[in-house]
Amino acid sequence: MELAKPAIRRGAVALAAVLALLSALLSGCTIKPVFGDMIAVNGTEPQNPLIPSNTNENGGGRIVDRLFAGLRYIDAKGALHDEVAESIETTDQQHFRIKLKPGWTFSDGSPVTARSFVDAWNFGALITNAQLQSYTYAPIVGFADVQADPPRAQTMSGLKVVNDLTFTVDLIAPTIEFRTRLAYAPFYPLPEAAFQDMKAFGQHPIGNGPYRLADGDAWQHDVQLTVVPNESYRGGRPPRNKGLTFVFYSNFDAAYSDLLADNLDMLDTIPDSAVRVFKQDLGERAVEAPTAQNQWIGIQANVPHFSGPEGLLRRQAISMAIDREQIGQKIFHGTRVPARDYTSRVLPGFDGKLPGAEVLDYNPDEARRRWAQADEIAPWTGQFELAYNADGGHQAWIDALVNSIRNTLGIEAVGAPFPTFKQIRDQIVPRKIGKPFRYGWQGDYPTMLQFLEPGFLSTSESNDVDYHSAEFDGLIAAAEAAPDEQESWRRVAVAQSLLLRDLPTIPIFDYTASAGYSKRVTSVTMTWNGLLDFENIELK
Repeated sequence: MELAKPAIRRGAVALAAVLALLSALLSGCTIKPVFGDMIAVNGTEPQNPLIPSNTNENGGGRIVDRLFAGLRYIDAKGALHDEVAESIETTDQQHFRIKLKPGWTFSDGSPVTARSFVDAWNFGALITNAQLQSYTYAPIVGFADVQADPPRAQTMSGLKVVNDLTFTVDLIAPTIEFRTRLAYAPFYPLPEAAFQDMKAFGQHPIGNGPYRLADGDAWQHDVQLTVVPNESYRGGRPPRNKGLTFVFYSNFDAAYSDLLADNLDMLDTIPDSAVRVFKQDLGERAVEAPTAQNQWIGIQANVPHFSGPEGLLRRQAISMAIDREQIGQKIFHGTRVPARDYTSRVLPGFDGKLPGAEVLDYNPDEARRRWAQADEIAPWTGQFELAYNADGGHQAWIDALVNSIRNTLGIEAVGAPFPTFKQIRDQIVPRKIGKPFRYGWQGDYPTMLQFLEPGFLSTSESNDVDYHSAEFDGLIAAAEAAPDEQESWRRVAVAQSLLLRDLPTIPIFDYTASAGYSKRVTSVTMTWNGLLDFENIELK
């Protein structure tokens, strides 16, 4: 999931607190917490309506995963469990027979059937629906037909409904992680009501997950969104709270202040300004854990000086001009570690000694040499601007990074802030950003392929840097078709070495999550990918 490191809007919280205080003083009552029985957690305004197949960023993803339940789910430790699925049978990792548990319904009372899954996947895959997660259906037979322009078919031939509770899936080739992928949001089901008006449905989604939207004005755009337990939920993630309010702030410093004041119950990203002191401030309420998240710099091919051989030399020079270790220590106090690949060191099969990884080492002399080689192709002009979302707590490390580039290469390098994550994504997706930008990935399911396929497959709608390599695509296909995990990891390593050679994106950091919770809640767990274990947060 595209890593937002969510935006936070303080105004709504501060205003609510003031009104609560005035009301309590006038009535002589005890002051109650701003959110009452609701647990307040940080989030960000979703970039798009809440449709699972069109949600590929952190703010929307954390909400969609609360509202929907798939065939499988991933627990806090990264283990997979069947959820709506009663059984997923295959003898060859290519042909699957899936049977659903009886009795599941959506929150509007309509049944969850085999067609609920098949219709949702077909909608997500069809090119005319322009869903950001359409690439996830690529292994299914018939995907190429629904992705043709114009489409040669409206549905994928590899999906067949057998009866209300059974359907089959045929893949183009054996795919080692397909069963794992079934826990991912694009594979959630949709009710019949969704297809009557998908745009309207995205504003008021009806799901089958552990929560549903609260009654009334649940989604106050750019302010907050509230969910309450879904009484019809039948899976393994039952909420242990009365609901969650995702609060959208404008910066993490404001969120941290609200956390200290117990006006925010859970903050999953401690701001740079508090990393040194948050353990002292919060005591046992401070949380720290390595997670499957990373940070990249992306540069689209339409940025001047960054295409072709010149562009490759400049990307290599930029990478080797960055002192990742120093920035990680000085800005993040060790909670960011230098990247060694395009995935995360907490994932199974990670290899920190890939061929070509020296391009990620701080090497000022080599950086200057490659920059000079690029100048021989076309002399550098202008300023190196690095775009970032100002609502995500990025300014300090971006400033340090561009200083490292400036001091090493002797060019003018500056940060270029966008007010919100949504605003920067709205420029990146249509290729209008016109400058390098910070982005990253937060795992949706615990495999290295899940980091590589969205960002770099030629067919992926989440391929923000337009990397197109038939060789890479073939290596990923070979990794998917591997007979066992060890062989798949070996093939992934070869694919990553190719990425390090082509350097379509510059890896910067892996994450150690730093978080904290209020005095109102009991001990909180971070999940394998740095999100909160939302369902298990409890009020004292």
